[in-house]
Amino acid sequence: MRRRRIVTAGITVAAVGLLAAVTLPAVAGDDPTDGGPGTGQPAGTDGQPAGAHDDLVDALRRDLGVSAADARTRLATERWATRTVDVLRADLDAAYAGAWISRDGADLVVAVTDPAQLDRVRAAGAEARLVARSQQQLTGVKESLDRVGEAASPDLAGWYVDLADNTVVLLARPGAQAAARDFAAAAGVPADAVRVDASDEAPVPLFDVRGGDPYFIGAGGRCSVGFSVVGGFVTAGHCGRPGDTTTGFNQQAQGVFQASSFPGDDWAFVAVDDDWTPQPVVNDFNGNNLPVAGSVEAPVGASICRSGSTTGTRCGVIRAKDVTVNYPEGAVSGLTRTDVCAEPGDSGGAWLSGDQAQGVTSGGSGNCRSGGVTFFQPLAEILQVNNLTLVTTEDGAAPPTGAPTAVPTSAPTQPADPPQSPCADHTVLRDGELTRAGGRQIQPDGRFFRAGAGRHSACLQAPAGAAFRLTLQRFTADGWRTVARGDRAGATVTRLSFSGPAGAYRYRVQSGRGVGGYLLGFSVN
Repeated sequence: MRRRRIVTAGITVAAVGLLAAVTLPAVAGDDPTDGGPGTGQPAGTDGQPAGAHDDLVDALRRDLGVSAADARTRLATERWATRTVDVLRADLDAAYAGAWISRDGADLVVAVTDPAQLDRVRAAGAEARLVARSQQQLTGVKESLDRVGEAASPDLAGWYVDLADNTVVLLARPGAQAAARDFAAAAGVPADAVRVDASDEAPVPLFDVRGGDPYFIGAGGRCSVGFSVVGGFVTAGHCGRPGDTTTGFNQQAQGVFQASSFPGDDWAFVAVDDDWTPQPVVNDFNGNNLPVAGSVEAPVGASICRSGSTTGTRCGVIRAKDVTVNYPEGAVSGLTRTDVCAEPGDSGGAWLSGDQAQGVTSGGSGNCRSGGVTFFQPLAEILQVNNLTLVTTEDGAAPPTGAPTAVPTSAPTQPADPPQSPCADHTVLRDGELTRAGGRQIQPDGRFFRAGAGRHSACLQAPAGAAFRLTLQRFTADGWRTVARGDRAGATVTRLSFSGPAGAYRYRVQSGRGVGGYLLGFSVN
């Protein structure tokens, strides 16, 4: 079959000069090279783990109540654990039920559902635990709650997977436990798969907050810089909307919000002008700059520190991931829960585990006098959705700011055509696999493409016996919005057609029934 080259008429997403193409560069952030228990890898040149900056160690010592030596040992253990978890997750496959670091920071615990895998975990140097539900099953329970999240009572503060307890936790205000159980039952969740905890948490976005250095939005609020990316910085979505202008800590013009999402998510990207240079550091508000070397994600149980202009650098432990928080403005999913305190003015600020960037402050409950919980938006999603590159110490000097040069378009590598596929005659082909009912994927390649005004056409071929849904989404000032839905054209084929303006688009493939591999073909004419 003759291949046509992909044609993507260029646009500038949200007027930033940040160009997105079907084939996109990888996100920055290499694996750390320093060692951990049993790795044989070298420590830093001063005998401590790489990334164990003295000021960060001091903050851990203060907030976790440990010695400086114990803080350094913990950081080394956590880096080893991160690599070990990556290997075991792949090896254990469906039997994997999650991993976490013990409360004292000394041990990595890995849960499995298959007794035959216990020795495999122990051989890797971790403590093995046999449980009833896999991580995939626990995630399915939580996603069932997420799907009906709009019906959640205001008396529910949120819900998350508790890996150590092998259950999903619903946080209900005192007296509302029965309402929480009714909510779970309405979502079709088995009663024995959830635990209802009484909580007086009342999470709200920290509107007046900032991360590393403070910045100001228009003539009003203040937030914190999260992390430097090429061309600007990332921060919390509730801090501003596309088009909002910002001034920096010195009250000088700084930049413009180019993309923002809240609720649902809580992230934003601010593009800065040529007077500002993004640097790979975080202000610790004690006269020092903490280095940002990458963005390797830390596991549950790892120590973590955040920086904000109101309360400075505060530390604690990661308690849960993929948490849904029911803010008054609406539910936000995919957040990470910590026992670190925060106060208004800290929103958008940076979260570090060692020298690895983790996310930006979203909201929380409590304060830094009596204690509290705080949630952050993980960094990986912000970088991926917006095609951003984290500025790190590995890059050397910070890259220049301003609009990048447009990259010439070319035909990406195409997967081989299935025999007689009805979807093969399209400009772009992408294959994928959905492994559970209700699961979904974003195409192309988890990202988006740019196109000029014209007619979009797409064809989705699903496996026999499955019912997969196809939607086309366009990026707007209010985030991603569905603009077209596919219609079934046969037992396994769905087709979609839409005429629209120039913009940034993406396809979403979701399983309504069944699992398996699929082929998506799409064109813009």
